Amino acid sequence: MKNKNIGFALLLMAASANVWAHGDVVPQAVDTNGLEPLGTEWREENPYRGNEKAIAIGSSGYNQNCAACHGLEAKSGGIAPDLRLLETGASGDEWFKERVINGAVRDGRVYMPKMADFLSQEALWAIRSYLESVHVEE
Repeated sequence: MKNKNIGFALLLMAASANVWAHGDVVPQAVDTNGLEPLGTEWREENPYRGNEKAIAIGSSGYNQNCAACHGLEAKSGGIAPDLRLLETGASGDEWFKERVINGAVRDGRVYMPKMADFLSQEALWAIRSYLESVHVEE
């Protein structure tokens, strides 16, 4: 009987490890104090482009919410796109805005959640500012 209990306990532990393997995947709040409030209507272009405060806030926000998939310092490890390669300027803003508002779903599987459901426009444009600060050409 003792061996059955140990076996059951090991099975239970293995199953619970699979449930918690990815940890807490709920997006973490980003403190945007010091940035101009943007309201509820999404801007077409990044209003914080080149803003050092926004870049610092965006760096923190990126590390809390994006780095697990997109890589530290935006250097992808292959799970998700390397965001250092994202176009700068308005064309890159358009892609970024579409992706953070709509997420990425393929074949019914969520590859990226709708981050705008969890983070403010200010936080997301700050993250975009950070991404432009680490941009590299292919």
